[in-house]
Amino acid sequence: MSTRTKIAIGGVAVGLLLIPLIGFWFSLLVVVGVPAAAYLMLDPSQRRRLRRISRKELGR
Repeated sequence: MSTRTKIAIGGVAVGLLLIPLIGFWFSLLVVVGVPAAAYLMLDPSQRRRLRRISRKELGR
């Protein structure tokens, strides 16, 4: 698993843990924003490859 994937998963986990502390909307922003930021950090060639392959192939 790449470092960026670990960061994205960690961001989602932190967002879910923050729901009771900061409220639903801010934690939803973290849950959606962190993976979106991780996607935007990819190179254009990596984004093309990610869009081209199916979800089944992502687990390989």
